[in-house]
Amino acid sequence: MAEILLLHHVMGLTKGIHAFADKLRAAGHTVHVPDFFDGHLFAAMEDGMAYVNKIGFEEIAERGIRAAHALPREIVYAGFSLGVVAAQKLAQTREGARGALLFHACVPPSAFGSPWPAGLPAQIHGMDADPYLVDEGDIEAARELVATADLAELFLYPGDQHLFADSSLPSFNVDATTLALQRVLEFLGHLDA
Repeated sequence: MAEILLLHHVMGLTKGIHAFADKLRAAGHTVHVPDFFDGHLFAAMEDGMAYVNKIGFEEIAERGIRAAHALPREIVYAGFSLGVVAAQKLAQTREGARGALLFHACVPPSAFGSPWPAGLPAQIHGMDADPYLVDEGDIEAARELVATADLAELFLYPGDQHLFADSSLPSFNVDATTLALQRVLEFLGHLDA
């Protein structure tokens, strides 16, 4: 079974993030879900971004990275949107990573000063018409990662919702999340094979 660090999105550590983590735990995995927003939850993405801007984007990303320091190096890094920045950086730069699960976002691998590590598996999940994924360049970054990594897959689901895998938000899509979770559990199962 895998040990996973799951980093939340710009709305904070929502009930939907906890629910997703619980589904992974029910399959036997150990999941850590730190709150790097100090308990703040936001009803709108704009409010969450205002908080991020107040604290500082770099500081928020560093909080996610610091959450890994107390954990073993041999873990899977997972992130939802904003949490992808720290999760992807950890997967790419922290020795011992077992895999990466990136939801709703992706960063160009070159952003972290090193190529994607050889043999490091990754999955990227997003909706094919999500304006944040498509219009902000994340989908190109995801395609670049898949093209340069030997074990990376990009899964696009029909729809335009960002944060579709958070069951506590209006953007939740049960069909896409069910399929994404199935793919994630298969991914995690292959790590032990």
